[in-house]
Amino acid sequence: MTITDTGEALVRVDAVLGRATEDGWPGRLKHARIDVLPLDQAEAQKSRLRKSTEGGVEVAISLDRRTYLRDGDILLWDEGLRTAIVARVDLKDVLVIDLSALLDGPREVSLARCVELGHALGNQHWAAVVKGTRVYVPLTVARAVMASVMKTHSFEGVTYAFAPGAEVIPYLAPHEARRLFGAAEGHGHAEAHR
Repeated sequence: MTITDTGEALVRVDAVLGRATEDGWPGRLKHARIDVLPLDQAEAQKSRLRKSTEGGVEVAISLDRRTYLRDGDILLWDEGLRTAIVARVDLKDVLVIDLSALLDGPREVSLARCVELGHALGNQHWAAVVKGTRVYVPLTVARAVMASVMKTHSFEGVTYAFAPGAEVIPYLAPHEARRLFGAAEGHGHAEAHR
């Protein structure tokens, strides 16, 4: 911890100490004073960030490249004072489109459905990440609007559901999570990647 020229404390974070739900951390944090660093999904994808906690402590994060914050990451632990700074990441829901049923049909039909789906997503300027037979699309508009678009097009053999971002992120590589959740905050344009 350093003192800024204004006399306020600045916590520098260059590594994540652990996760609040793993190893021995639940026991350590049980009776500790926890100060939360609230992050939106785009901020969590940055390895360099400066932001204040809910308690007013300014935190300067400088992580190794390709290291990104997850909900529950412990950024500071003071054993003597029994205090911690913990990241809280607000991940929005994700539209999960399942294409696996298309694998059983004729190739020409499967290709046509995929092109039609890509066209529909592109027309909406929705970012997308493709992993295997699933397409992940961040909620950039109301859930009802996204569901309406999917129902309007009625893609035969294509199913979809909405899932919490926290359930989706374990399936994504860091660059895919940045693309997906960063785009949901308006930092990107419609992209589809394998």
